[in-house]
Amino acid sequence: MAADPFDSALDLLRRLNPKHTAEHLNNLISLAPDLTEDLLSSVDQPLTVRRCKQTGRDYLLCDYNRDGDSYRSPWSNQFDPPLADEGGAGGVGSGGSNEGAGEGAVPGERVRKMEVKANEAFDVYRDLYYEGGVSSVYFWNLDDGFAGVVLLKKSSPQSGSGGSSQGVWDSIHVFEASERGRTSNYRLTSTVILSLATKGATLGDVDLSGNMTRQVEQDLPVDSDENHIANIGRLVEDMELKMRNLLQEVYFGKAKDVVGDLRSIGSLSDGQRDREAQREIIGSMRR
Repeated sequence: MAADPFDSALDLLRRLNPKHTAEHLNNLISLAPDLTEDLLSSVDQPLTVRRCKQTGRDYLLCDYNRDGDSYRSPWSNQFDPPLADEGGAGGVGSGGSNEGAGEGAVPGERVRKMEVKANEAFDVYRDLYYEGGVSSVYFWNLDDGFAGVVLLKKSSPQSGSGGSSQGVWDSIHVFEASERGRTSNYRLTSTVILSLATKGATLGDVDLSGNMTRQVEQDLPVDSDENHIANIGRLVEDMELKMRNLLQEVYFGKAKDVVGDLRSIGSLSDGQRDREAQREIIGSMRR
C-alpha cells in the first residue's frame, strides 16, 4: 500500500534539523503544492516578527492570523497587506461563513475585547519572564466559546572576542475554551522550539536545536471575561515553567552525560585511581 504523502512529509520533517524547519517546509511545499494548507496548519515553525504599520509595534506571524500572504496585527486588528475582501465580525465575510482562525477572519466584538486585554497581559508577562522579545495573542470565535494562540519569541545574539553565540526561544500555545455556565473547559497544546548555537576557537561549532510539545486539559471557574484572561495566563505560565525545566534537566542533562562519557574532565589516571579505591572499599565491606 502506498504511503500517504502528508504522513510521509511529516515523518521527513521529524528527521530533519528543526532549526531549518521553515526552509524544509518551503522545499516540501514546492514539491507537493497540494499539501500547502495541511502542512502550514500542522507544522510548527520558528516565529517571524513584523512591524505593525498603524501602531509601530512588533507582532508575530503564524498560521492563525494569516490569509494568503497577509497577516493580521493584534494591535490594530488590520491585515497587512490589506485584503481585497475583509472579513467581518467573527470572520464573517461576504460569503456569510465563519472561517474561525485565518482566512480573513477577525474575532467578534466580545472576543476582540478579550484579545486586546490578553495582548496587554502577555506583554507584561513577556517583560517579566523574558526581559525582551515579542509577544502576540490571537483569538477567534467558536460555536461554544472561543479559541486562541499565545506566541512568545526571544532572540539573544551575543558576540565576543573568542567567538559568537546565539539563542532563540519560540513558544506557541494553542487553546480552546468551551464555556459551560460558570465554568470553562480549557484544552491547551504548547510547543517550544529552542535553538542554541555557539562558534569559537576553543569549542568549534556547537548547534543544539529541538522542539517539545505538551498538552493539558483543565476545568476552571469563570465569573467574567477577565477570568478567562487570568485562567489562560495561569495555564500558559505553568506549562512554560514545566517545559523549561524539562529542557534543562532532561535534554541538556542528557547531553552533558553524553559529553562526559566522551571526554573526562579530569585525567584518566585520576579516574582510574578513584575506581580502584572504590573497588577496595566495596571489597572490604564484603569480607
